[in-house]
Amino acid sequence: MTASDTLRFRHATVADTDAIVALVESAYRGDASRVGWTTEADFLDGRRTGADEIHSFLAKPDSVILLGEREGAEGAIELLACAHVAVEDGAGYFGMFSVKPTLQGGGIGKRMIEESERIAREDWKLPAMRMTVINVREELIQFYLRRGYARTGVFKPFPYGDARFGLPKRDDLSFEVLEKRF
Repeated sequence: MTASDTLRFRHATVADTDAIVALVESAYRGDASRVGWTTEADFLDGRRTGADEIHSFLAKPDSVILLGEREGAEGAIELLACAHVAVEDGAGYFGMFSVKPTLQGGGIGKRMIEESERIAREDWKLPAMRMTVINVREELIQFYLRRGYARTGVFKPFPYGDARFGLPKRDDLSFEVLEKRF
């Protein structure tokens, strides 16, 4: 049985903040992130998220942080993945998607995406899901295209100078908007 087979979903609470920050940081920043394929360590330093951002997401209406967990050794619950799902501009928004680096490629991400899309489509009755991906992450963009997302041709500027989004190591970053219609 794989981690994907035993994955359980729930919505985060403020009590989950430290675990979420640790998971997101491990998936995107520093040497720990290099174990998986989602690392941004080659073009961004600094933080990926913080308690302030988590609390903001949790306080907004029509906004949840979806957690993917499993029962671990001796009944302890282990956080394997998370994603921020919200209503934004008449569609679902999918972001802060993180899977524990040592478990990437095992189907957990696919299940998280499917549950996030279900929330947007069935719970919130939205016509589409959108996300932004850093433009230089072509492998990641291809991952989403294989899951039914399409390039919209819309790009948003990277927030250079705002350390809450990381410390860029290059000057050509932007966010590409991807969309999946339901």
